[in-house]
Amino acid sequence: MRPACLLAALILAPGALLAQVANPMQPSALWDDMRLAVIGTDQEPPVDPSVLDLDAPPRADNPALVPVRITQPPGAPAITALALVVDGNPAPVAAEFTFGKALMPLDFEVRVRVDTYSDLRAIATLEDGRKVMAGRFVKASGGCAAPAGKSMDEVRATMGEMRFRAAEEDGRQVGTLMIRHPNFSGLQRDQVTLLTIPAEFIQTLEVKQGDAPLFTMQAGISISEDPVFRFAHAPGKGPVTVHAEDTDGRTWDQSF
Repeated sequence: MRPACLLAALILAPGALLAQVANPMQPSALWDDMRLAVIGTDQEPPVDPSVLDLDAPPRADNPALVPVRITQPPGAPAITALALVVDGNPAPVAAEFTFGKALMPLDFEVRVRVDTYSDLRAIATLEDGRKVMAGRFVKASGGCAAPAGKSMDEVRATMGEMRFRAAEEDGRQVGTLMIRHPNFSGLQRDQVTLLTIPAEFIQTLEVKQGDAPLFTMQAGISISEDPVFRFAHAPGKGPVTVHAEDTDGRTWDQSF
């Protein structure tokens, strides 16, 4: 590379990197209105990256599959519960999680639907009862009404199937759980009949290793189709077991 080109690349690279990560939360009247209902207090939780961080793309490639990664640095205080909120979605609370001690410090990923340009925030409850918040502003639209990725026949044939992959990173186990489920939002249309598809989604999820809880989830319509969960945890004993239940009362149990 010629010196002039190399210099230009070095000058532009920091700006390009900044553009990728500099998407802090914006003032949100929607959040101001819902804060009390979501977290039980009008007091704004502090944003503290030394305790909690959330990463999401500034502009989503697919508004129905927006990746969200929630992390803590080593030594951060343990989190017992967390609410994941997409301010502009029809049902803003995407999910409420609880976490076992094995997941601390937290490194957790999930994919969500984003219906309009919106703050996407995580509000964590610490062991001492304090709350702390992290978030990003995500440019995406139409995620809650985006058509399902599979035909209805395929949806029914594979619903409830699970896959689990285990790996090791930096002395921690890293599990990736995928569950086949359309997670219909109630805002989508059948592409054949053009009729609205009723809401039908995984509402409850419990993941354990042996007798030790890893995490639980109570979810709404904003978790993506065929949800995927990636989570780091301390090595434990026994199989990883999963219990899932959807809004129609179907249950699935799997051991890995």
